Amino acid sequence: MFSLHIDTGRGWRGGQSLVLHTVLGLRAIGHRAALVAHPDGELRRRMSEGLDLIPLAPRGEVDLATAWRLSRVVKRLTPDVIHAHDPLAVAMASTALSIASPSPKPPLIASRRIAPPLARNSFSRWKYSQIDCFIANSIVIRDRLAAEGIPHARITIVNEGVDVERIVRMSAANVHAAFYLPIHAPVIGNVAALVPHKGHHHLIDAAALVVREVPDARFVIVGDGELREALEKHVRDKHLERHVFLAGFRTDALELTKGFDLFAMSSVTEGMCAALLDAMAAAKAAVATTAGAISEVMVDGETGFLVPPRDHVAMAERLVVLLRDPDLRTRMGEAALQRARERFTVERMVEETAAVYERLTV
Repeated sequence: MFSLHIDTGRGWRGGQSLVLHTVLGLRAIGHRAALVAHPDGELRRRMSEGLDLIPLAPRGEVDLATAWRLSRVVKRLTPDVIHAHDPLAVAMASTALSIASPSPKPPLIASRRIAPPLARNSFSRWKYSQIDCFIANSIVIRDRLAAEGIPHARITIVNEGVDVERIVRMSAANVHAAFYLPIHAPVIGNVAALVPHKGHHHLIDAAALVVREVPDARFVIVGDGELREALEKHVRDKHLERHVFLAGFRTDALELTKGFDLFAMSSVTEGMCAALLDAMAAAKAAVATTAGAISEVMVDGETGFLVPPRDHVAMAERLVVLLRDPDLRTRMGEAALQRARERFTVERMVEETAAVYERLTV
């Protein structure tokens, strides 16, 4: 089986990590998998160079020149299936297939990881009509696609996965040394792009309540994005400069996650949240919102605690419970790791993705 994967992201977020795991995982089970990635993107940088790595990305949703170049790639490589991993990738692939008109036409698959609705303009309706199968990462996303009018027969659920055993073997970073924190201070970690739907303002509000009860507590937020300045101001306004640290983008995010005492995710909308899966594989108890598919990932009261989105009071209360009970943190962390091993491994994700390809090419 030969699959051609397309991801247009320039940065490094959960989607790019999953594409990398999918491509490398397919190769590991004997499939050929080529990748079209942003020429200046982090995903391309992390992939090995070679004939099956094609640097290409559109300048916008309708970019005929780039779509034409992709059509040449499709004609040259003749993949069995094409897998578009983001909305721009869907646009580019749909247009390229229309230009190339290959015979037979390879099935076009679209991953759907996030909650926002499909765009309603005429071009978007056309590009999504070209999709042979949507891979939804959860029940929540499947149901939202169905509510948008996509027939259930064109939707398959494949849960996202992380490299659990690699994370288990990984050494934890010394978070206290990295950020000059007091040696015995408990550290609550968060890994997420600084964008509105990740709800960091609510996490900072929760932090203000937590430090009243646990004055030694420290919060480390790993990630960068458009809200950085606003969040820095929020930290100052709450007088939390000694307690909340915006660490920026870090290539050692996984090692830092292993070094945290506790994980927090404050999203107001979400898919499955790859960073939360990483935290589970790192055996970390978590306090997270019920946004998106998070409630499909975590088990409330077993692998951590779930709270309503935007409810910083409830989040703070649960964080304090776990900060004051190290044994409970450990038990929940062990349960989280066990659930990750059972449900959310890369191996399972790749196996189920390959099964979708096989079904569409029979």
